[in-house]
Formats: sequence, C-alpha cells, structure tokens
Amino acid sequence: MNTRTILRLPMVGVALLVIVLSLALVATRSVAAGATPETPSPAKVRYYRAENVAKSFAEGAVLYAEPATNYMIHTSRRTAAGMAEVHTLDTDLIYVLEGSATFVTGGTVLSPRNTAPDEIRGAAIDGGETRVIAKGDVIIVPAGTPHWFRDVRGPILYYTVKVRPGGRS
Repeated sequence: MNTRTILRLPMVGVALLVIVLSLALVATRSVAAGATPETPSPAKVRYYRAENVAKSFAEGAVLYAEPATNYMIHTSRRTAAGMAEVHTLDTDLIYVLEGSATFVTGGTVLSPRNTAPDEIRGAAIDGGETRVIAKGDVIIVPAGTPHWFRDVRGPILYYTVKVRPGGRS
C-alpha cells in the first residue's frame, strides 16, 4: 500500500465527519436565522491531493481554515509531549492516523497563560482522565476542556477538526 493510498483511507473518515458536522451546523444556523433548510449553501468544494496532505502532515500545519466557516482542519504531527491546551470556543475532533500517545483530558491546567484570544496553554495538567490513544482512535474534546498530549510514542499523526459555533472572525 503506498503513501497516497494510506492517506486517502483516513481522509474518507474525516471527510464524512466534516460533512455530517457541517450539514448539522448549517441546518441549525439556517433555522436559527429564519431560513428554510432548503436554502443552498454558498460554500465551495475543497480538494487536497494526497501529496499536499502528506506535506502538511510533515510540517504539522493547518490544512484548511477560512474566516467564513465554523471549522478548521489541522494535519497535526507530534514527536514529543506538548503543552496543556484549552480552546474556549473550539471543539476538537481528533482522528489518529499513526503512532500513539497518552492523552489527558479535564483536570486543572498548571501555570496557565493566554497565548491568543480564546486560547490557553500551560505546563501540564493536574488530575484529569488519562487514556492511551492510537491509530484509528477518535476523541472529541469539547470547547473549554483542558487536554494534553503527555507521553508521545511518536511520531503521532492525527487530524484535528476544530469546530466553532457561529463561525470564525
């Protein structure tokens, strides 16, 4: 199985997840705005070739982010533990492609500091729930929940779909 095939298989799962979440959020926003659910969406289709996705994973970069949408897609790569994180507005949907890590959720962020609007980072997490995540696992981290890649048996590659209610500014 070549790299292009390997990267396309997980992308299908993530694409389906993004489509379902996007449709649900668009329908909710349309109904809330008084529009009918049949109102066509102005969004355009985005396509990323396997080699571009692989390059994005090699860099641990943002694959997709547009101010008018309420989601972003990160192609994340870690080789060591990260900082504890809290996204006050974004829910993270994480799908692990390869590698494994000890992932902590909840608890209290130690030495927290704001690194950007609605983003908090810290040295570690005290308490919380600890689990090992590995290839094929999906974890959903609700907005406002502390989380931390504590021990990385890497590299670990994972998609993160960040969903924000009401869109991005």
